[in-house]
Amino acid sequence: MRTYIYILILMLGFNAVGQKSTRSFQKDSVENDTIEKMYMIIEGDSVPREAIDLEEVVLLRKLKFGSNLDRKRYLILRRKTRKVYPYAKLASERLVELNSRLDDIKTKRARKKYTKIVQDYIEDEFSAELKKLTRTEGQILVKLIHRQTGITTYDLVKELKSGWRAFWYNTTASMFDISLKEEYHPESNQEDFLIEDILQRSFRDNILERQDSVLDFEYLELSDKWNKTSSGKKSS
Repeated sequence: MRTYIYILILMLGFNAVGQKSTRSFQKDSVENDTIEKMYMIIEGDSVPREAIDLEEVVLLRKLKFGSNLDRKRYLILRRKTRKVYPYAKLASERLVELNSRLDDIKTKRARKKYTKIVQDYIEDEFSAELKKLTRTEGQILVKLIHRQTGITTYDLVKELKSGWRAFWYNTTASMFDISLKEEYHPESNQEDFLIEDILQRSFRDNILERQDSVLDFEYLELSDKWNKTSSGKKSS
C-alpha cells in the first residue's frame, strides 16, 4: 500500500509541473520560524522560483517644449536621428571588430592587409547610402559616431587612412557645412541632448536597437537639467 501511495504522489507531482500554473505554495517552512518562502512553478520550467523575471521598464521624463515651433523641430530631428543611427551603430561594431582582430594578427604586413580589406568594405558599405544624406543628417551621423566610439570621424579616418586623407575629407565636408571633428556633448549642447532623448525613447519602444554610448553622462540627470532650462525660457 505504501508503494502505491508513493507512485501516486509522484504521478501527481509530475502532472502539476507539466501544466501551466501560477499557484503559489509554501515550502521550506520550519517549525517556530516566522518566515515562510513562497514558490511558483512557471509553465515550461520544472524548477520552483521565488520570483518571476520581468523585462526592464524604462521610465523617461516627460519632455517639455517652450513652444510649438520647438516641438516641430524636435519631430524633424527625430526623423533624421532615427534614419542615421543605424550607420553609427554599424561603424562602431566594425571598429570594435577591427581592433579585436588586429590584436590577433602578429605581422605588420598582415595587419596592414586586413585593415585595407576593412577600409574598402566600410567604404563600399557606406558610400552609396551616405551620399543620400542631407547636410543636417550627415552632421548628426558625425555626432553619433563620436557617441558610439568616443572618437571623432576625423580621427577615425586619420587612423584608418592617413592624416592627409582625413584633412581632405574634412575640407570636402566643410564645403557642405559639415565638420568631421564635431563631438557629441548632450551635457552642454541642447540639440545633442534632444538627440539622446530621441535615442532613449526609440530604444524603449524597440524602434532602434540599443547600443550604449561610450561617453560618460547620465541621461536622466540631463533630462532634469534641460527641462528646467526649457521651463525657464517659457516663463520668461
